[in-house]
Amino acid sequence: MKTIRLFLVDDHTLFRRGLRALLEQAGQLRVCGEAGDIGEALRALRDIEVDVILLDNHLPGVRGVDAIASLREVAGAVRIVMLTVSEDAEDLAAALRAGADGYLLKTAELDQLCDAVERAMEGDSVISPPMLNKLVSLMRQPAENGVPSVPASAGDMAEAAGHQHVTPIPAPAPPPPPPSALDGLSEREREILILIARGQSNKMIARALDIAETTVKIHVQHILRKLNVTSRVQAAVLAVNHGLG
Repeated sequence: MKTIRLFLVDDHTLFRRGLRALLEQAGQLRVCGEAGDIGEALRALRDIEVDVILLDNHLPGVRGVDAIASLREVAGAVRIVMLTVSEDAEDLAAALRAGADGYLLKTAELDQLCDAVERAMEGDSVISPPMLNKLVSLMRQPAENGVPSVPASAGDMAEAAGHQHVTPIPAPAPPPPPPSALDGLSEREREILILIARGQSNKMIARALDIAETTVKIHVQHILRKLNVTSRVQAAVLAVNHGLG
């Protein structure tokens, strides 16, 4: 696997150093820079190339979520994943609206964090399992003018945000599929959908079901097509809304 180049933005020096040491134990990950605030990060990113930024939200000066567009402008086609202690639903919503590619809690285990980074590089929207139910709750809330309070997919929002200093318009949530859509899933696909709703990666699903990871990927593609959704997050939301997971 290609080495994934990481950049850490967090105002706690000891946390950055500890995280860096842990991440570099994973052979495919390399931390190539770090910063304690957004200004320092923007200056550093002009001189290096990175694949994924792990971004804290509560930073001195400019909040992480408010700097996503500026970071993309400097770092190009980078994936930006929030890494925070906040389990607040509004912080989650703000991050997704701003175009974050994921929202992870600092309580995550190292293997979960490494797996999330890999999935983000593959284009997945990554959200810590404890936050999935909050995402579902947010999407269920009525919103002004009929627009949901959060986007259906962090990946969709990243694409919509592009590299401009604008606040993207939230994408509409996918309509609940008719019962026949879920009924059309095979028993194995339903098992996998339940695990997706629990925030499990393809690797973790393969391990749980004792099947090859490539087989899981094929099943996931079939599930997304049958449910008429484009991301794992959308699939997870639909699963939870229909009592799965």
